Amino acid sequence: MKLSLSVSNMIPKDLKYTKTHEWVKVESENKAKVGITYHAQEQLNDIVYVELPEIGTELSKGDELGVVESVKAASDIYAPVSGRVVAVNQEVVDRPELLNEDPYKHWLVEIEFVNQSELDELLSSDEYIKVVEEDKS
Repeated sequence: MKLSLSVSNMIPKDLKYTKTHEWVKVESENKAKVGITYHAQEQLNDIVYVELPEIGTELSKGDELGVVESVKAASDIYAPVSGRVVAVNQEVVDRPELLNEDPYKHWLVEIEFVNQSELDELLSSDEYIKVVEEDKS
């Protein structure tokens, strides 16, 4: 099943992605913001709760970094890169519904990553579109 043009337009080209539906925006040489994708929030629907790690938490790539809950389900969020949490978006914790409005505008955590090569393992927007197409078929 091909994604409609409007859905593929919902996947920003300037971000990196994971197969588990997190996005990554590299902010500097060693820091990146992490959020959930439009597809993730669409699957969850009405998001009502977000649990995120404390600043200073050390994560390895693939570690659970938080939980997003909706009225119908809960979903783990995974660290797309290894590193230390240096910022948490408290606004999203206080108002989880912001993720329903625009999950790309509202990041969850900022990670100071330790292995630049892990960024190369993330998906491009075109590669992520294929993952979403497979999910929807």
